[in-house]
Formats: sequence, structure tokens, C-alpha cells
Amino acid sequence: MDIIGQGRAAPSAGFEVPLEMLAACHGRVQAQCELLQRLLEHLPAHGADRQALEAIERIRRYFDTAARDHHADEEQDLFPALLEAMAGSDAVCIRDMMSRVRNEHRMLEQRWAALRDALQAIESGASRELDAELAHGFVEAYRAHIAFEEAELLPMAQRLLGDEQLDAMGRAMRLRRGIADPH
Repeated sequence: MDIIGQGRAAPSAGFEVPLEMLAACHGRVQAQCELLQRLLEHLPAHGADRQALEAIERIRRYFDTAARDHHADEEQDLFPALLEAMAGSDAVCIRDMMSRVRNEHRMLEQRWAALRDALQAIESGASRELDAELAHGFVEAYRAHIAFEEAELLPMAQRLLGDEQLDAMGRAMRLRRGIADPH
């Protein structure tokens, strides 16, 4: 059973279209969550074999880096841009959205820390099982978070942010990842 090779390709977008890049990151989060679910099915039958360990490494690497950068992109770049662009009645709605998203980020980070510990126990040989409730809770929390951002936050950002703000966001996102600005 090839647990890593299965699944759909995650969409991609570049820093020149930061809102699309944020949405594409949601697709990559979902792909990693699908891999985590396949790992749950794989471990009881095959144990911590090479494929399981590769899947764990891939999941861990993603949530330790890209997911953390994604949260920072939103909190450090998108939120300030939205606050700068807000108009009239949008202010209360944007502040409520930002508070909700920040709280969800902290909750997701806590869930990830617990899940990461469980995955590392499998990698080290200290455990052969992954707590299904822990994994499913993490996946479901991320699904709900992504659904909210895609239905509410990103459409509002698309409506409020201009080219100059989006370009600045793209540059900041690139710098966060240590990628030189091509201009």
C-alpha cells in the first residue's frame, strides 16, 4: 500500500497573487490531512514501516514549517492590510474575524503539538498506534477553519485590498520564507 502516493495534487499559486496563495495553502493543508487519515488506516496493518515513517516525516515537515508560515502570513500581513483598508461597518466584522482566526490558529497549534508528539513516538518506536480521536480532531478543526476562511475572510480581503497592498503582502510572504524578491 503506497500511502504517500495516493491523493490529489494540491493547488499552487505564487507570491504575486497572495490571496490565491493563501487559498492554495488550504489545499495543501487538506492534502496533508488526507495523508494523516491514510496513515491512521495504514499503521494497524503495517506498523511503522518505511511508508509510515515517510508519511510522518512529510506531515511533520509541513505543519512545522509551511502551516506556521501560513498562519503568520494571515496574522502579520493579511490582517494589518485589512485593518488599513477597512471602511465603515466592515471594521467590527474584520476585527471579529481576525480574533476568531487568531484563536483558531492557537487552538490548531496546540492540537498540532499533541499530534506531533504522538507521531514522534511512532517514529522513535515508542508507540505503534496513532490516537484516532486526536488525529480526527485535528483534521476536523482544520477543515472547519479553512471553510470559514474561504467563505468569509478571503472574499472580504479580495473585496477590500488593492494591488499595492497585495503586492506588499506578496513581498512579505516571500521574505518570511527567505525567498529573494525578483524585482
